[in-house]
Amino acid sequence: MVIEDSVRSDVRTATATKSAEVEVYDFGRSATLSREHTRALELAFETFSRQWSAQLSAKIHVRATIAVEHVGMLTYGEYAASLPTTTTLIVCALPDSDERLIVQLPTSAATTWIVQMVGGRASATSEERTFTPIEQALIRSLIVDALEHLTGSLDGLLPSGVTVSGIQYSSQFAQVAASGEPVIVARFSMRLAGRTVPVSVMLPASVLAGFTVRTSDTERAAAPGLVRRQVEVSPVELSLRLAPRAVLPREVLDLAVGDIVSFPHSADRPMLLTVGDQTVATAAVGSAGARLACVVATTVPDPAFAEEPA
Repeated sequence: MVIEDSVRSDVRTATATKSAEVEVYDFGRSATLSREHTRALELAFETFSRQWSAQLSAKIHVRATIAVEHVGMLTYGEYAASLPTTTTLIVCALPDSDERLIVQLPTSAATTWIVQMVGGRASATSEERTFTPIEQALIRSLIVDALEHLTGSLDGLLPSGVTVSGIQYSSQFAQVAASGEPVIVARFSMRLAGRTVPVSVMLPASVLAGFTVRTSDTERAAAPGLVRRQVEVSPVELSLRLAPRAVLPREVLDLAVGDIVSFPHSADRPMLLTVGDQTVATAAVGSAGARLACVVATTVPDPAFAEEPA
C-alpha cells in the first residue's frame, strides 16, 4: 500500500512538472518574423533562386539548381556560429549605409564555378584555399549579377546599387555586424555538377522597415465579407436577465439560504436578452419540451445603425 502511494505520488509529481513546462522568452532576441513577413520573403527568395539558377547555369555552362530551404530571423552571432569555420563569405555593401549583406557558399563550390567558367573540368574534391586576384574577379562578376536578381526579387526592400566590398574565408572572424544584431537568413540547397551544397544569404533586419504586405484588389474587396462571415460563426454567450438592482456589500455578505431578494421587475414585464453588456432583445419566459426557454417579444436596434443619418 505504501509502495502504491509512493508510485502515485511520483506520477502526480511528474505530471505536474510536465504540465508546468513553459517556453522561456529570450529577451536578447525579441525580434522575429511575422507570418506575413515570412511568406512574402519566401516567395521573393523562391523567385531569386530560379533567376540565380538560370544566370549561374548560363555563366558556368553547367546546369545549376537552387532551392529555398528556410527563411528566418537570427542574431548575427547565431548565424556565424551555424556556418563552417572555413567557407567563402562574399560581403556586400549597401549604398549610403554601414550595414552589410553576405552571400555564403562553400569554397569548393566557388572553386567549381571558377574552373567551369574558364573551360576546365572540376574535380570531385577541391582544396580549401583563398582565391587569387583573378579568381576573386570572376567570383565578383557572378555575385554582382546575382545581387541584381536579389534586388529585383525583393521588390524595393533592398536599395539598388549593392556592391561587393570583399571576400572573407572565416565565419568566426568576419564580424560584419554586432553579435546580437538581428538578421534575416535565407538558406538554399544548390545542386551543381552532381553534388548538393548548402548556400545562404544574410540580410540586415532593417530592410524590413519599408515592408508592406500587398493585397490584390480582389482580396481587398472580399475582406469585409470575410470579416462578417467570421463574426457570424464566432460563438457568443446569450443571457436572459431581470432588471438590475443596486445593493450594498453588507446585504450580499449577509445573504443566507432561504432569503428573498426582490428586483424592480414586474411580473408582466419582459426580461432582457443580452450578449455581454449589450441588450439585443426583450423576451418572456417560456418552455420547449422539458426545458426552459424564452420567447422573443421585441428586438433592440443596434445603436451604431440608429445613429447613422438617413
